[in-house]
Amino acid sequence: MATTNDLKNGLVLNIDRQLWQVIEFQHVKPGKGPAFVRTKLKNVTSGKTVDKTFNAGVKVETATVDKRTMQYLYKDGTDFVFMDVDTYDQLHVSEAVVGTAANYMLENQNAIVATHDGVPLYVELPASVTMLIAHTEPGLQGDRSTGGTKPATLETGALIQVPLFLETGTKVKVDTRDGSYLGRVND
Repeated sequence: MATTNDLKNGLVLNIDRQLWQVIEFQHVKPGKGPAFVRTKLKNVTSGKTVDKTFNAGVKVETATVDKRTMQYLYKDGTDFVFMDVDTYDQLHVSEAVVGTAANYMLENQNAIVATHDGVPLYVELPASVTMLIAHTEPGLQGDRSTGGTKPATLETGALIQVPLFLETGTKVKVDTRDGSYLGRVND
């Protein structure tokens, strides 16, 4: 148990038997009336975001979430298999839990896997990853290096928009949060 004064970003709360992660919080002390805490919470399982207000000093139940660095090994049916880099224990994480992170995961890549009572909650990737363009149409004669974009398929099968001058086989840096192109990577 903690109080609303102990809230911080990333803390996971257990509200009505559901896990909610604190995204934002703000302590408010109005000129009139008691102080309160305004929060933005994200449901860990569904991803739904809600605004919730607590009176200052109210007790809230915190959930213990174990975040570990794990290595993505391979896909087994609809599950993704991760290995704890410290203990070498393997963990099967369902496709639903991995979500869109699957678009940017390569075998032997490290990720943070959060669990609660041994149940995987979500997979957190680095902010950006380097990937190979598996296929993209060639740029047309007269295309400029600035301006337009074209679709490109990454080695994981994910589709992103890249500048017209990029070709198949080019390594690019991709933002894992929104799938945007960040730049070309030179070896």
